Amino acid sequence: MKIPARYAPILFGALLSAVMVTIVSAFVIATTQGLHPGFLGQWAKSCATTWPVAFVSVTLIAPVVRRLVARITA
Repeated sequence: MKIPARYAPILFGALLSAVMVTIVSAFVIATTQGLHPGFLGQWAKSCATTWPVAFVSVTLIAPVVRRLVARITA
């Protein structure tokens, strides 16, 4: 089953923000608190609470960034 192409920008925002939040939250927790017994639970909670913010941000900002890149590249 494929998702219709009209949903591509939303899917792009969802996937990009999920990957970004997963990587960045793991990095921040590991560098500030180290790897500890509760790391995975804390990481999961961090991802769950920050992903909605990242998703909305990426979805709203991506078109602006695309236009900016188009203006400054040949």
